Amino acid sequence: MISVLFAVLTAISNGSASVLQRRAASTAPDAVAMKFALIKHLLRQRVWLMGIGLVIVAAVCQAVALATGPIAVVQPIFVIELPSTLLIAGYTFRIRLPRRIWYGVAAVTGGLALGMATAAPGGGSESVSGYAWVPVLVATGIFEAVVITWALRLRGNPRAALLGLAAACGYALTAALMKDAMALLTHGGVVAMLSSWQVYGTAVAGVGALFLLQNALQAGMLAFSQPMLTLGDALISITYGVVLYGETVRTGWWLVPELAAIALIAVGCLELARSPLASGGPPPKPRVR
Repeated sequence: MISVLFAVLTAISNGSASVLQRRAASTAPDAVAMKFALIKHLLRQRVWLMGIGLVIVAAVCQAVALATGPIAVVQPIFVIELPSTLLIAGYTFRIRLPRRIWYGVAAVTGGLALGMATAAPGGGSESVSGYAWVPVLVATGIFEAVVITWALRLRGNPRAALLGLAAACGYALTAALMKDAMALLTHGGVVAMLSSWQVYGTAVAGVGALFLLQNALQAGMLAFSQPMLTLGDALISITYGVVLYGETVRTGWWLVPELAAIALIAVGCLELARSPLASGGPPPKPRVR
């Protein structure tokens, strides 16, 4: 399936970008938090610019994935972004990954497989009809305002976790808007897409989510922001898919294995985000051959 392939490519690009951006953002002083000065600081960091390049690649792949598949299928696949990044880094730099990393990879991939099998997401329309966007945008704005206000009252890792959740909501909204814009491109052409508010909403939501993510990465450890970002993006995206596009997921007793899948993914992401390769700390020793 084309959507699954490009979702995997998106996950790999996004995961690599998060690690690079974390390494750059961790060097920023606290005085620039939640200010444009943070972006000015990051623009001078080559590693951050490399991460932005990967973000652009991911955006293109995500657009293709959303144009060819439901949000509830595409977005949850992004939970593999951190495992795939660590595996690629370990192979590229010939680093022997600790056993705990492999446990984390197994937990995330196993949780994703269990969740997709039990939820069986699918169906839905290609675009959003009528004024369905209005209540969703209002609810999203309220949610973001509450989470960001709460985060600003805290410091360190708790702030990182809340801003990670806020960024996750922003990225989920970006995906929902992008899918609607791609439907306009498919059925009406470039002119129809560029004359719609959705394409510009996608840009605004994406930039806002990126800003929140940089502040989450600057505020505390990746072990606190990444799980909130990963799970938040998947779950909120599924909600958008169901509410806006009429996509379906199993409920009832299926919620039991679905919750187990979420728990597995959360534990796996936490373990992976604590590794030096992800956090920007000293890497493990290279393999000896």
